[in-house]
Amino acid sequence: MREIVVISGKGGTGKTSVCAALAHLASAGSRGAGQGVVICDLDVDAPDLHLLLAPVPRRREAFMSGNEAVIDRERCTRCGTCAGLCRFGAVRQEGDAFEIDPLRCEGCGVCFRLCPAGSIAFPERECGEWYISDTRFGLMAHALLNPGQENSGRLVSLLKQQARELARENGAQTILCDGSPGVGCPVISSLSGATLAVAVVEPTPSGVHDFERVAALCDHFRIPVALIINKADLNPAETARIRALAEEKGRTVAAELPFSPDVMRAMIAGKALTETDSPLAGLLAGAWKTIDGLAARADSRKTPNL
Repeated sequence: MREIVVISGKGGTGKTSVCAALAHLASAGSRGAGQGVVICDLDVDAPDLHLLLAPVPRRREAFMSGNEAVIDRERCTRCGTCAGLCRFGAVRQEGDAFEIDPLRCEGCGVCFRLCPAGSIAFPERECGEWYISDTRFGLMAHALLNPGQENSGRLVSLLKQQARELARENGAQTILCDGSPGVGCPVISSLSGATLAVAVVEPTPSGVHDFERVAALCDHFRIPVALIINKADLNPAETARIRALAEEKGRTVAAELPFSPDVMRAMIAGKALTETDSPLAGLLAGAWKTIDGLAARADSRKTPNL
């Protein structure tokens, strides 16, 4: 089983459009009515792959992570100990009563443990939801983190675990993940156990800079990187610079995609680019052939689990 993670050093590079196209190509080239690939949207803070794949949930679960203090007003003696202990300003007073602001509570548990009256509960915090869904390209694991909630790295890990279980149950050989942008905790979780990273890069100074950061992260975890240069024709000088960087590091440029309004048209229609007659579809098909081959070779070099 191989895991391909589509990443980008920054947002807005076209990563999700590329991932949707690769999911279509992977499912079209597999056996078992689309069950040869499991799709996973790991951009849990701002997911949008569902806009193109129209998933129909078959399983829906709350994502519980961390704890949140809650005052029982019936048992509270109004002593104010909790307010004096809280270092996050989460305890507020209304009249002679105290309550906890859930947006400020960091879940440290100090008030819960030291309340003299034992009037503070400490239940798990619901941070969002995760889903297992059917799409026209195969099964999909995805989620949505509630606004302002943390632990996105933990939710990403949960989704990857679910995707691996789905792949084993359905005999899928490929897990294709739409990763988070940047180099933070969600991206590190996205890359954990990956066979190959596919970096979608824009030919701009900031795009090159952010690509170098995410490529260094992949190097740290010894994950090979393939590149897709998006809007390559808008800045030939930076495109040449990216190509030179890839050659220097021994990385494969799987495709150079020109700027095209077809991308927006496909998004509005809720389709992957490869479901349209856009010239980009042929370029992406060639890119998938290269990426699939690279992933197969990388998978064959993996050390077996002991």
